[in-house]
Amino acid sequence: MVPQPELQQNSSMQAIQRVLESLGNYRWISFGAIFSLLLLTVANAVTPQLFRWGIDQGIGQQNLQIVMYSAAWMVVAAIARGLFNFGQSYLAEAASQGVAYDLRNKIFSKIQNLSFSYHDQSQTSQLLTRVTSDIELIRTFVGTSLIQVIGALVTLVSIAIILLVMNWQLALISLTAVPITAWLMAQFVSRNNRLFGQIQEQLGNLNAVLQENLVGIRVVKAFVRESAERSRYTTLNDGLVTANMQTIRAIRNIFPFIFLLSNLVTLAVFGYGGAQVIGDRFSVGELVAFNSYLVLIFQPILLIGFAAPAIAQAAASATRVFEVVDAAVEIRDRPSATTFETCGGRITFENVSFRYPGATTEALKNVSFETKPKELIAVLGMTGSGKSTIMNLIPRFYDVTGGAIRIDGRDVQDFTLQSLRAHIGIVFQETTLFSGTIRENIAYAKPNATLEQVIEVAKTAQIHDFITSLSDSYETIVGERGVGLSGGQKQRIAIARTLLTDYSILILDDSTSAVDAKTAAQIQAELDDLMQQKACVTFVVAQRISTVKNADRILLIDKGQLVAQGTHEELMQTSPLYGAILESQVQQKQPTSATV
Repeated sequence: MVPQPELQQNSSMQAIQRVLESLGNYRWISFGAIFSLLLLTVANAVTPQLFRWGIDQGIGQQNLQIVMYSAAWMVVAAIARGLFNFGQSYLAEAASQGVAYDLRNKIFSKIQNLSFSYHDQSQTSQLLTRVTSDIELIRTFVGTSLIQVIGALVTLVSIAIILLVMNWQLALISLTAVPITAWLMAQFVSRNNRLFGQIQEQLGNLNAVLQENLVGIRVVKAFVRESAERSRYTTLNDGLVTANMQTIRAIRNIFPFIFLLSNLVTLAVFGYGGAQVIGDRFSVGELVAFNSYLVLIFQPILLIGFAAPAIAQAAASATRVFEVVDAAVEIRDRPSATTFETCGGRITFENVSFRYPGATTEALKNVSFETKPKELIAVLGMTGSGKSTIMNLIPRFYDVTGGAIRIDGRDVQDFTLQSLRAHIGIVFQETTLFSGTIRENIAYAKPNATLEQVIEVAKTAQIHDFITSLSDSYETIVGERGVGLSGGQKQRIAIARTLLTDYSILILDDSTSAVDAKTAAQIQAELDDLMQQKACVTFVVAQRISTVKNADRILLIDKGQLVAQGTHEELMQTSPLYGAILESQVQQKQPTSATV
């Protein structure tokens, strides 16, 4: 069995390899950065030779002309270093921005395609951290750390060859530090790779608290929980700082050894090289040039050392990003899937059972029924009985774990998801509006809809009068998540949004729960004509019997099972549970009507 740390290390290296492969989309920019890097290395390697030439042939021979020539060429080399350094930095940054752009699009597209079950089990804050912080760490690695490491390796090899040519004894003394430093850095990365992943997870947890407080700030203030939330955030913030300090301590424990090693090598070269100069086996200019190269050979080692934490962080972040990119899409089209075009109105549930991922009990158990064309089906039951689950299975937000759902005799899994969902209009129990105007929210699924079409569905949803009472009418900006609108207003905008789609099957999932009874009745009256004209079948999920008693058929759900079905009058006579629900709702209304 492979040890867990080794598995994590292999996974991180594979993630980094995939990041490097993504540079293939920007190969010419990457080649330009590497070419500039090579020219920069040449300019760096030439400079110490100019020093040697100026000292030995100029100062040593008292030849001012050589001194001036060497100084002029040093100026040229300095300008070249500046240009090539800018070129490799600019091009590397351009390539890194491209990689980050691709990864952001890739992970966002994947999030759009992932099934409901994935989002049920994933924290939004963790996904946000991966799209933002993790990708930024990867971008920094590609734009800075990667070019540093490549430059360091090229410089290390080229300078090592030059040193061996100049003086192989001194070169061997200098190069002994290289394998030792490489081993120290490898130990650092392998030991702390898991720590960097934990830091990103803790950052995600911190963002989770921030997100919850931004969304629920009214609840926090209403219950006077500001101090408690500050304490919760501070505790997680302390944990993040502690984890970051662990990385600082890890760096502190390794870099002093590298600096000490470089200083010891410098002393050894100075002593041994100085003895060779005194013995006329080495010139002063050559010793100065050799020491200059010594700086150039230790600089790459230190650059690799400084880049190591960034590489480890990027590896951990890349692993987290590709976990989302590689996540399995559970709900997908079958290879033989066909387009859903027309609906006759016969929707059949055949012994349908369903269990949510990770759950220990079934949400639905052997549910069977069949609708008729143009039928209005009401689904009634206590909270948590499985009403919304039934509705979520028709457009395949989830797939059944047992049995089958058919439309006009064909399994819903035989249709393409896009065509199936395009013909199902659904108003969710929880209303979600987007930042933008009211008109844009109503026309969300049909952006090219005319204002007349938007007004028509708004009237049906009983929201037109309210909208026209606003100063900017349909161009009124909706606050984030619909802040500024009441629950009932948001629900009616959501109903209008759904009515504007090209639906054949209409699902209203407790869509008037925040609307008063009079308005709900008006909406229902308006919808009756539309249902007969446009929808082949309509489902209305509700908890209030008054909302659904005029339905063609009522399905009574209890603990995931279909326990009764029929009209309001039939269920009153045959279902004790239906009678109990009706009685409880009547009793709830009596105290309200008694107090005026």
